[in-house]
Amino acid sequence: MALFNRNDGSVKSEMTFIDHLEELRVHIIRSVLAILIMAIVIFVYRDWVFDYIIKGPINPNFISYRLLCDFSHWAHLGDVLCMPPVKVNLQSNTFGGQFLGSISMAIVGGIILAFPFIFMEIWRFVKPALKEREVKNTRFVIFWVSFFFFCGAAFGFFLLGPFTFNFLASFQLGTGGTIVTLPTFADYIDNLTNIILGCGIAFELPVLAFILTRIGLITPAFLRKTRKYAVIVILIVSAFITPSPDWMSQMIVFIPLFLLYELSIIVSARVFKAKRKEEEEEWS
Repeated sequence: MALFNRNDGSVKSEMTFIDHLEELRVHIIRSVLAILIMAIVIFVYRDWVFDYIIKGPINPNFISYRLLCDFSHWAHLGDVLCMPPVKVNLQSNTFGGQFLGSISMAIVGGIILAFPFIFMEIWRFVKPALKEREVKNTRFVIFWVSFFFFCGAAFGFFLLGPFTFNFLASFQLGTGGTIVTLPTFADYIDNLTNIILGCGIAFELPVLAFILTRIGLITPAFLRKTRKYAVIVILIVSAFITPSPDWMSQMIVFIPLFLLYELSIIVSARVFKAKRKEEEEEWS
């Protein structure tokens, strides 16, 4: 077992497997408490959160609709990015539907808001097992992981969400409008959660490249060599993230993920170069 003092990170005494489990339990409890605190705040202000945040992607006056249309005209693309406003009336077909949906909304929101603290607790558990040089090379890791996560979440909420719900709400099967789309509140929350969390996790690609390069599992040459296979994987991931099957929504996800893959190659190259330099200094 590792020799660590979890309080100050110094080598002090050997920690048993039970000690590690106890330490992990403490970090998990702290993370759960952070999520619960955020969830309670969201639940208390659930009406405001629902009206001004959750309903955003299905609100015809949502800022993304206006900005996308203005950008489409500015880029001389006509009305390509102008989405017709859709009116979506969410329903609840069970007595406890709205209450349970509010709890689900609060918990998911709590996870998103508490993400930096959750990762900080994970990092505090892992950090003592790293060498001093490894810790030095991971400065600002909490900031960068949180930054990419929130960028992905914002991308899903402000860009992918409007396209997805606009397409699904306006899609018609057959003629004469015999089928009416009446989504439930729970269905909407599930789709919105998948979009936001899916994009948030997918945007961690540069961070993953940094870690895998640092531990020697990948190299920038490997990433460049597998670029054509990565394109296929990114397309598959885009199809999973987007609930709607239209190519426009999938391309909206594919383009930033592909750019993040290219950024991952740059990050991997810098880490690989620094790692080689450290190894040369150790042998000299």
